[in-house]
Amino acid sequence: MTPPPDWSRLRGRLAGTLVLPGDAGYAAARRLNNPAFDGVRPQAVAYCASAADVSASLAFARAHAVPVTSRSGGHSYAGWSTGAGLVIDVSRMNRVAYAAGRATVGAGAKLIDVYDRLARHGVSIPAGSCPTVGIAGLALGGGIGVVSRKYGLTCDVLESVRLVMADGRVLTCDARHHAGLYWASRGGGGGNFGVAVSFTFRTHEASDLTVFFLHWPWARAGAVVKAWQAWAPSAPDELWSSLHLGREERDLDVAVIGVHTGGRAALERLLAPFVERAGRPSSRSVRTASYLDAMKIMGGCASMPVSECRRMPRETFAAKSHLAYRRLPAEGVRALVDGVARGGRHSVLLDAMGGAIGRVAPSATAFPHRAALFSVQYYAKGTDRRWLRQLHGDMAGYFGDHAYVNYIDPDLSNWRSSYYGSNAERLAEVKATYDPDRLFRLPQGL
Repeated sequence: MTPPPDWSRLRGRLAGTLVLPGDAGYAAARRLNNPAFDGVRPQAVAYCASAADVSASLAFARAHAVPVTSRSGGHSYAGWSTGAGLVIDVSRMNRVAYAAGRATVGAGAKLIDVYDRLARHGVSIPAGSCPTVGIAGLALGGGIGVVSRKYGLTCDVLESVRLVMADGRVLTCDARHHAGLYWASRGGGGGNFGVAVSFTFRTHEASDLTVFFLHWPWARAGAVVKAWQAWAPSAPDELWSSLHLGREERDLDVAVIGVHTGGRAALERLLAPFVERAGRPSSRSVRTASYLDAMKIMGGCASMPVSECRRMPRETFAAKSHLAYRRLPAEGVRALVDGVARGGRHSVLLDAMGGAIGRVAPSATAFPHRAALFSVQYYAKGTDRRWLRQLHGDMAGYFGDHAYVNYIDPDLSNWRSSYYGSNAERLAEVKATYDPDRLFRLPQGL
């Protein structure tokens, strides 16, 4: 019989902090970004200060048959960055260093800190927009972001990753060392193979960006969707945009926001044919900003110092996703617009892909959706999933079953093919090689 956990032994082995139920910091330690999962009560949360702390935590979990979950930013849409056992939290491993065109980033760094610290060197990496997302989950699942059409996904600029494996080994994985694990770590999803502790990325110059916001009355929603999907995925790489359809009680909104890596005049020339087809916006905002300020604008914390961007308010939501490999026909556009107009508080976001994303072969990394035109995010405020399921089901006939693992969806039954497509079999082989006893388990784990 496995002895009950003696948590004091693990506490004594950690340079970091072990938080148990009853400890003063437990209420905060067990929380994720989404309050929907506040009812989950882990047996312990280990704030690891080093790879050695992670190894000690995994050894303890193996010895006592305690379920283990890893956590970077705590943004798992399904709440799977917590659990009933031991949560290995890497948020204190958040150092960001730069040298000779490369950024070395601790797995617990939040995106706002990655942008802020690299901006001091005049560089950045392609990453997401939410300022409090952890770099580990983003990169391991692929990493769609607001400059991805120009610079690729986050995983496309990942040159190496350090992982602590189920047996406690610390492996540095790159194109020449543990190449299969390196491949799997570029889109195969967090929590499947090991606990990431640091990443090395190629950087790009962080020059000023031009950001824009266009709004139309709801009566133009169908025309905007039709015009946007024909324009955004095939625009020059320098232009990324996102189409937002939203309902807040009785108020309906249609907007296109975006980022251009060039100047305002070049952006205006690119916007002109789209606006001609979509119709004149009811409001329009275009401004040039520093790279960091543009990331703050896209992250919803434009007027805040970086310290406040780290503490964005939590919101309860549920979500689903699609990856669109073809444009919506007229009836599909109507179904989407009518679905958003149905009562409630919810939104749909269409984020342009193409560009540099699509010039990587689907099998070159574990992220398979290189031919997708855009991603589709469905959000519902609160925890009621009925609207989500209905609209997602309605749109599946147009978009198919493709989904993004970083928008992980507990409803999916065919999640292996939805997330990983033709890469699923190779990912399973990597899992069997590096975690044969399946210490790392998720409800949708490989």
